[in-house]
Parts: sequence; C-alpha cells; structure tokens
Amino acid sequence: MIYFQRIIPEVGLVILLYMTIIFILALIRKDNSIVDGFWAIGFIFVAFYSLIQSGEVDLRKMIVTTLVLMWGMRLSFHIMVRNSGKAEDFRYKAWRDSWRFFVLRSFFQIFMLQGLFMLIISAPVWFINFSKGGSLGLWDSLGLLIFGTGFLIETIGDYQLAEFKKDPANKGKIITTGLWSVTRHPNYFGEVLVWWGISCYSLSFQYGWCTLISPVVITLLLRFVSGVPMLEKKYEGRPDWEKYKAETAAFFPFAKFL
Repeated sequence: MIYFQRIIPEVGLVILLYMTIIFILALIRKDNSIVDGFWAIGFIFVAFYSLIQSGEVDLRKMIVTTLVLMWGMRLSFHIMVRNSGKAEDFRYKAWRDSWRFFVLRSFFQIFMLQGLFMLIISAPVWFINFSKGGSLGLWDSLGLLIFGTGFLIETIGDYQLAEFKKDPANKGKIITTGLWSVTRHPNYFGEVLVWWGISCYSLSFQYGWCTLISPVVITLLLRFVSGVPMLEKKYEGRPDWEKYKAETAAFFPFAKFL
C-alpha cells in the first residue's frame, strides 16, 4: 500500500496540471464542453508519463499503453469532429446559465472533478506501468478480448449514430437500428468494457485487484450519473422516445431491467 501512497500524488499532480490547462483554454473559448474532447487525451498523457517514469519497458506495459493510445485517439477525434463548429453542449450551457460564481464552480465541479475521476479510472494504467513486469498470462488474454469487444462496440455504435445523423431525413429522429436496437447506449456499454479489459492486465500483480475501482467507477458513472440519466433527460416525454425506452435495454444489451 506504500506503493499507492507514493504514486497517486505524483500522477494526481500531472492530471491537475493537465486539467488546469484545459480549464484555461475553456475560459478563453467560453466553452466548457471542450473538456469532453480532451478527456481521453488526458489518459494518454498519464499512460506515457507513467511508462517513461517507470524507467523500464516490457511487453505488458507496451500493450496497455498502446490500447490506451488507440482508445484515447479514437474517442477524442470522434468527439472533436462531432462538436466542431457547434455551440457549447446543452448540459454545460445549462450550468453556465444557472450557476453563481460560475468560473470557480467550473474549475472545481467540472475540471477538477473530472480530473479526480481520471486519476481513479486510469488506475490500472499507471499501476501497471509503475510495476515490475512479468510474463503474460490468462488475465492478459482475457483483458485483450474484453477490451477488443468493447472497443469494437463503442466504435461501431458511434459510427452508426454519425451515419444516422448525416441523413437529413433523420433530423429530430431517434436511432433505433443496428447496435442501438439492443441497447440505448452501445457507446457507453463499449466504454465500460474497455476499462474492464484494461483492468484485467493488472490482476497478475499483487494488489492489482485494487485497480478494479476503475471499471466499477466508470460503470456506475455512465449508467447512473453522468451518462445515461443526463443524456436521456433531454428526450423525456417524447412519444417516440418513450416507446423506444420501453422496448430497448438502457445499457446492457437485451437486459431491459439494466
């Protein structure tokens, strides 16, 4: 446990500096929603920082860092392209219009809070990169399988939604086809699998089970806090949405009660 007491403040400081820079950029642009596009890039910084600072490279560290790079670049590119030329996201705009002491609250309640979650969710990444390596085993194979499945689901889900929105005939409509016919949020479900997969790589180490806080937190956040509830609130009361909601699982494919 001394290991965690030594590493957490170091990684936390890196994330603090990174999120402060993004906060300053958001102030300049008057758009706090840019944090969404830079979110995944922060994990890439953590991965490479911890890899370099560890002083040694092995196959497991290279695999995990590469997986984070793949996931982070794809997600950030997708969000930045999606938001390009658009106004501030409706969720952040609502906070801008309603919060007192907006700048101070933004710093702590948006950027620092997301930084804290970044520290927690990236735990398996910096834990692995700061640990002494060992031979690959069953947990690593399982991790790659789960990550690959999640990455594929997330990528396909985002692609299907983007293609759906490109068609002018679908303006104002809700996508109910493809992966979106078995879960209302395939991108969120894929995201969760990604982090369960990455966390598997840490289970070969002593205390590696502690990093399971990462997928647990991202699962709870997306399913019950900042993901599904906040996004679906926008559609409440629409007849087409209520029908889709009654027929389709919220998160886990085919599991309507979940």
